[in-house]
Amino acid sequence: MEVIHLKYPHQISAQAEPSSLAIGFFDGVHRGHQAVIGQAQQTAQALGIKSAVMTFDPHPSIVLGGRNERVFYITLLEDKLRILQNMGVDVVYVAHFTSELAQLSPSDFIETFLRGLNVKHVTAGFDFSFGAFGKGKMHDIEAAANGDFGVTVVDKQEDGDDKISSTRIRAVLEAGDMEEAAKLLGRPFATSGIVVHGDKRGRTIGFPTANVQEKEGSFIPAVGVYAVRLLVQNTWYDGVCNVGYKPTFKDPNEKQLSIEVHIFDFEKDIYGEEVVVAWYTYLRNERKFAGLDALKAQLHIDQQQALDYFANIRTID
Repeated sequence: MEVIHLKYPHQISAQAEPSSLAIGFFDGVHRGHQAVIGQAQQTAQALGIKSAVMTFDPHPSIVLGGRNERVFYITLLEDKLRILQNMGVDVVYVAHFTSELAQLSPSDFIETFLRGLNVKHVTAGFDFSFGAFGKGKMHDIEAAANGDFGVTVVDKQEDGDDKISSTRIRAVLEAGDMEEAAKLLGRPFATSGIVVHGDKRGRTIGFPTANVQEKEGSFIPAVGVYAVRLLVQNTWYDGVCNVGYKPTFKDPNEKQLSIEVHIFDFEKDIYGEEVVVAWYTYLRNERKFAGLDALKAQLHIDQQQALDYFANIRTID
């Protein structure tokens, strides 16, 4: 898969091969996004041209919102690119979202990012907007095409009675509902990070943990204990993860969030390794224990619950 970074003003009409383009921010690359991208891929195959996706970085709200708070992504850009590659997309355009790009009129956006990139067919969701103040809508693209390229608008994708959306997925992650998140995403929710040194207390009680420092901008699910899988050195391992503030040992006023994964039957040294935590199910809330014996007893229960969970889903598979 070829990844091309664009920064407006930018024209590459001489170099760009004809493509069927799916366009959107695609945070999460959830099932609704997959419907848009899949449609663009089908069109590419029918026309005998390359399939392409255009996404934006950073999130437009950082540029447009005038907000100081941080933005957390369901999928960081590198994770998004990995998912798109696994989907078989040929080309990904990453448009650097700036205030200058945000001020483009809808017609200039079409000229630069569709005609300028030799797009022969464009596909987007029914609610995609573009151009200054988001005034451009899909019917504007249809009106401007003038036979130069085709346009497909993908209808709202629903699960139950509600739209599949990044906003909905964020809400279920905040509630710790990993099964619902996986249902909407089409895969388990995952967090990328690096294994760093911690206080090493877990190994003293028979439950050594990998302390995962999440990458900047990662969305972290609700505080609690989860059955997870951890990808390290190209292998997946089952485990239990505590995400929270370790109240049994820490001052309650110390609010440093940690992600600690106890990997089952694992003894390798993996400090400094890049890992992926895939979150499967919520086991319990994080709580303070009266002492080490009570904590160890609960950790044994957590481990058995996770083992039973993974054994059950493997049986179903």
